Amino acid sequence: MSFFRGRRLRQTETLRDILAENRVMKEDLIMPYFIMDTNEKHFRKEISSMPCQYQLSEYELIKQVEKSVNKGLKSLILFGIPTKKDPEGTGAYDANGIIQKAVRALKSNFPNLIVITDVCLCEYTSHGHCGLVQNEKVLNDPTLKLLAQVALSHVEAGADIVAPSDMMDGRVQAIRTALDTYNFTETPIMSYSVKYASSFYGPFREAAEGAPQFGDRRTYQMDFRNTHECFLESGADVAEGADILIVKPGIAYLDILRNLRNTCALPLAAYQVSGEYSMIKAAAMQGWLDEEAVVFETLTASKRAGANLILSYFTEDVLDYLDK
Repeated sequence: MSFFRGRRLRQTETLRDILAENRVMKEDLIMPYFIMDTNEKHFRKEISSMPCQYQLSEYELIKQVEKSVNKGLKSLILFGIPTKKDPEGTGAYDANGIIQKAVRALKSNFPNLIVITDVCLCEYTSHGHCGLVQNEKVLNDPTLKLLAQVALSHVEAGADIVAPSDMMDGRVQAIRTALDTYNFTETPIMSYSVKYASSFYGPFREAAEGAPQFGDRRTYQMDFRNTHECFLESGADVAEGADILIVKPGIAYLDILRNLRNTCALPLAAYQVSGEYSMIKAAAMQGWLDEEAVVFETLTASKRAGANLILSYFTEDVLDYLDK
């Protein structure tokens, strides 16, 4: 009498490897970096809520990235931390702003590296919100022009891809129009298309020094209780000209990622966010988890759910793991 014997194909590590359906590769990974606008050349400050992650000066960024490129890093995303903030976030689109300078330095040193820039205002506004504010209300349409200016300034500095994370309605169209007008028609937009208002962002607020000074971001980021909203948000971004869509957070939203994968042909990226990183890191530091094993399991889960790319603070570690 015959019955299914699944164990036949699990007997050895080599057999399991050749039959694996999903793999995490170096090309899949995007490393986030936090760049501090400072005159201190060797500035390097560990983020207390994100062990082994740092705010870096431009000089230290180049040093750090060089190590990772030598290990196979293909792409990164930049977040800027300015010294001065104002209600309009003018530093975000300053041609000599921290991101613009960092992009030029990176492309000069690593011309083949894919440099992605986060396009938002929250790190640059004194109120910490992702758009212009009037009477403590975040204004959608007046913000679009500024976001387009930010994206354009990044591309003019040499950014390969711009990634709007603000969740203002219509921002992909505004950015696409601006880029096309200035003959940057070949520059892709990686939209934070499906970005939920999540408690997992806590450590990032410290890292980027961009916490809102009043209220929260639930009027523009998505309600975590909703599923079908992801189709509306992603559909709008596709229609407006997005080239890659991001689902954020990652681990806790794999159902959303899979739903989107089933209906969307564009490349998808999952963002394993700061809180997800810090939970794994903290448990591993206590000896409660095998960090390497859990990192690979969670990243593979994103691939299994349909991600083509993964933004993860574990990227540098995974480059080492894969070399082993």
